[in-house]
Parts: sequence; C-alpha cells; structure tokens
Amino acid sequence: MWKKWRKYEEIPHLREFAAKAGVSELVAAALWHRGQRTPEAVQAFLYPEEQPFHEPLLMKDMEKAVARITQALEQQEKIVVYGDYDVDGMTASALMVRALRGFGAQVHCYIPDREREGYGLNTGALQRIADDGASLVVTVDCGISNVDEVAAMHGRLDIVLTDHHLPGTELPDAVAVVNPHQEGCPYPFKDLAGVGVAFKLCQALHQRIEQEESSDGLELAALGTIADLVPLLGENRKIARLGLDLMPHTNIPGISALIRVAKLREGRISAGQVAFQLAPRLNAAGRLGDASQGLDLLLSESEDEARSIAEALDATNASRQEQERELVSAAEEKYRALKLEKGPELHSIVVSSQGWHPGLVGLAASRLVERHYLPVIVISEQGDIARGSCRSIPGLHIRNALEACKEYLQIFGGHSQAAGMTLRTADIPAFREAFDRYVENALEDGDYVPRIAIDSVLSPTDVEISFVEDLGLLEPCGMGNPRPIFGCRDVRSTGVRTMGRNQEHLMFHVNAQERSVKAVGWRMASFAPI
Repeated sequence: MWKKWRKYEEIPHLREFAAKAGVSELVAAALWHRGQRTPEAVQAFLYPEEQPFHEPLLMKDMEKAVARITQALEQQEKIVVYGDYDVDGMTASALMVRALRGFGAQVHCYIPDREREGYGLNTGALQRIADDGASLVVTVDCGISNVDEVAAMHGRLDIVLTDHHLPGTELPDAVAVVNPHQEGCPYPFKDLAGVGVAFKLCQALHQRIEQEESSDGLELAALGTIADLVPLLGENRKIARLGLDLMPHTNIPGISALIRVAKLREGRISAGQVAFQLAPRLNAAGRLGDASQGLDLLLSESEDEARSIAEALDATNASRQEQERELVSAAEEKYRALKLEKGPELHSIVVSSQGWHPGLVGLAASRLVERHYLPVIVISEQGDIARGSCRSIPGLHIRNALEACKEYLQIFGGHSQAAGMTLRTADIPAFREAFDRYVENALEDGDYVPRIAIDSVLSPTDVEISFVEDLGLLEPCGMGNPRPIFGCRDVRSTGVRTMGRNQEHLMFHVNAQERSVKAVGWRMASFAPI
C-alpha cells in the first residue's frame, strides 16, 4: 500500500544539537523526532543501561504483594502463578516461577487454554486450584478485569494480582492489585509489559528477602516486553537493552534452544529478531496448542529437553504460518462479500466464521489492517459463543470503541491498538453495525490515508558505514521508538532483479550524483518488472 510521506518540521540549530549529542546530523534528527531534545535526554536514551531502575515499592500495592508472598514462603504455602498464553504471559509466568523457586517456594503454574477457557481468570480453574491445596494465586499479565472471578474465591484463595492492561471502572477485590495504570499509582513509568510488572515484583521480593537489588531474568523480561509491543522507552528500553545483551550467552536453556532453532547468528540479538523470529515460535504453542509447552521450554533446566521442545515449537510455527495464510484468504472473501452487500460506506472490517482457529484471528486481523488500513476485528465462532481479536489504525482507540459497543459484549479488554473480546454469536451482526457506526463518527477522511514518517531526506551516497554504526545507537527499535526511515528523491533504479533462495527479495542499483549505489529490498520481489 502506497503511503503518504509525512515530514517533520525543521529542527532549529540541528548542527549544534548533533554536536552536543555526539552523533551525525541525520541521527540527531531522528533523536529529536523521538522527543529526545536535551543532552540529558539523549544520554539517557542512547545509554539506558546506565540509568537506575525505578524503586519497585513505588508501585501501588507492591508492599502488600510482597508481604503476602513472603508470608506464603515462610509458611510453605502452596502458590500458583496464573498466567496468559501469549509470549508476555509465558515469559512473566516463567520469570515469577523461577524467582519463587529460587526463594524455596512450593510453586506451580497455570495457563488457561485459549480455546476452552479464553483469556484471564476463570472461576472453574480457580476452584480446581483451591481444591488442589493452593492458598495463594499470583497472577501475571492478567486479572485486572476479573472482578467477579476474584470475588467468587473470597475465603478460599488469596489472590495477588499483577497486570498491565488498562483497568475498568471497578478493580477486583484482591489482596493486592499491582498495575501501574490504576488510579493513584505513583510509579513513574506506566508502560511496562505484563512481564515488566512481574519483574518489578521479583525485584521487590529480592530486596525484602535477600536485601539486595537483583536483575535475574532480564532475558525473559526483554523477550516478553519486545513481543508485547509496549513502547521501548524509559524503563522498557533498559529492560530490552540489557536483556538482549544477555541472550547470546544466557544460562536459560530454553532461550538458547530457541535462538538455535531460529538459526540466528552468534553475537548480538536484535529486537527485530526477537519480534519476528523468536516470539512467533514461542507464541505458536499458545495459538495452536497448549501454551504450557512454551512455558515448559522457558522453565527447563535441561539442554536436551529444551532442544526437543524448541524443535517441536518450530514445527508448530511452520504449521501456524500455513493455517494463517488460509485464514487470511478466507477472511478476505468474507470482507469482499460484505462490501458487495453494504456498499462503499463500510468504515471497518468485522468478519467471522465457524471453525476459524481462535489462536490465529489476531494474526489475520493484523494482516488485514496492513492490506486495507481500516480497523479490523476477526471473530472465531464457537457455537453460541464467539471470540474476536481486534487491531486498529492510529486514529482509533480500539478499546474505547469496544467500550462504546459493550452492550453486545460479554467481556473485552486491551490497548489502544489491539484488544480481544467475547460475545454471543447471535449478536455479531448487531455488533458489526454498532462498531462501524462508532468508527464512522470517530474518524475523519484523513485518518484512512496511511502515512509514513520520514526522519530526513538524504542522498543514497550518504549511507556509509559510520552512518549505519550511528543508527545502531538507536536500538532497540520497536513500538514507541520506530526504526528511522529516510527518504530519497530523484533517483533512478537500474539492474533490477530478484534474489534469495525463493527469489523473494529485490536487488537493484540507484544512480545518485556521481556514483551508483547498490540497494536491497527485503521481501519486495513483487516490485520487480515481469
């Protein structure tokens, strides 16, 4: 899809700012565009590993959480960590279980089945946990919207709730609710992933029990943080940078096995490799099968066992990719049929079908957003109940849109650009109409035009080794810190050809000024002349 260039306003005193930052003017411009506009801010951004972690006890209810878990450790109570089936949830679960085992806890982990139980706490699972003798549940990456489920277990289970999703109007009445987004929480950084909140709880426990600060599990925290697409700024940036540095020589066998099965080169692991190569293999467990397989990988202490699980996940991921292609094709057919029925006035895509795998609808929704640049909801019908995954475009806050249509929904939650929901299958047509009306009223014509932010316009001859090395200082790139994009004008391409094992990449030369520069377009073979 062609995108309209959006150039930033001219930067005052760019040369002076670049000199103070110690980088080239092109990199200085990228820093300025990302809000880093003072020498102090630039240093903190470029070298996050040198910044101190925030005090974990600043988080509301953290003291209560630490006190209850410490009591359970002292009295040898049975503890269950209750997680989620995505990468954030799996890494948070593994991080918490590893930490509690290190303190000598009698701890188990429970991750709900995506298809049978859905996201978050469910009363049946909590009752079984209590029946098995547990007295304390610690949630990670879930629970903030489970008011009724927590209330149902009063007197049977104590629940320490840690989450990072946006709270509703009412909080669960748990022993402790640890979530930086809740009202009245003074914690200075609000955008932690679920694994980030779990990491802060582990830090607080280390301070209380061992009287020292700990950074154990940073590889897990980085993996979940990058995979969950939270902004890679502030404390997330430090978690990601330090965790990525540790990954090539980690002592966690599961992460080492994941790196090997993805055939990543030795040396530094990038945020992009985590997002597009490691996380999808781990996520495949929760999407198509049992997420406990991914958890088992991250908790394994045996290299042989970890290798075996990683190879199984690799095969599952290959199957997931094929099923995803089939689902996207079917969803496209449904959308085309809706357009024929409704005409050009559709402002969103809401498609559903019986039999679509609930673990793949989120991926399909993302693909449809990329193709059509509209808010998308893809729904898997499962008899009388249906579960949907939502993806949005920058102009629309998807959770607010669901809030406006909540009369049709049984449960929903998420962020500004991604969310999940459950509703009755019979309510899908009415929900589709209500959601589309909301989108129509919330967006203006310009919101439907995809834009690409150009950090600077340059000549291809400006791209030299020193420039590329300077760009490396901006890593890790991701949500909140996008990879810089530079534009070139008035260039001509010659010698265009495809390349790669499957001929899926593009190679060509661009003529600029007095010399020709070689260029490669990754997965852009479709642009080659026929």
